Amino acid sequence: MPHHFENTITVLPEHLDDQNHVNNVMFVQFMQDIAIQHWTSIAPPSLSEEIVWVVKRHEIDYHAPAFLGDELILKTHTGEATAVTWNRHHQIVRASDNKILITAKSCWVLLDRKTGRPKRIDDSIKQIFD
Repeated sequence: MPHHFENTITVLPEHLDDQNHVNNVMFVQFMQDIAIQHWTSIAPPSLSEEIVWVVKRHEIDYHAPAFLGDELILKTHTGEATAVTWNRHHQIVRASDNKILITAKSCWVLLDRKTGRPKRIDDSIKQIFD
């Protein structure tokens, strides 16, 4: 069963583009922020000193825009894993009408913080998300 995590943010002026809606790059930032929040909420700090997650790929479908003052629910959960990659799924929803604004999937790679080399995702890492 995937481990779900969510947080809520409010759209601020710095999130907007010249069309007065949330810039697509900001949605990527929101995805990264919620993924990091998820990890730090469950991982022991000692482990975060040893390893780091980096993004290999994002796949994003934009369904509707977000505007200044909108309250957004950022949702994420873990998905399929390989020896060194782990998929993470995202959904950003406007709270006022439950409209799904984006759906996305990111592929993250686990790295050894000291060497910068890929590290095997073993059972001890997977158990953190149980």
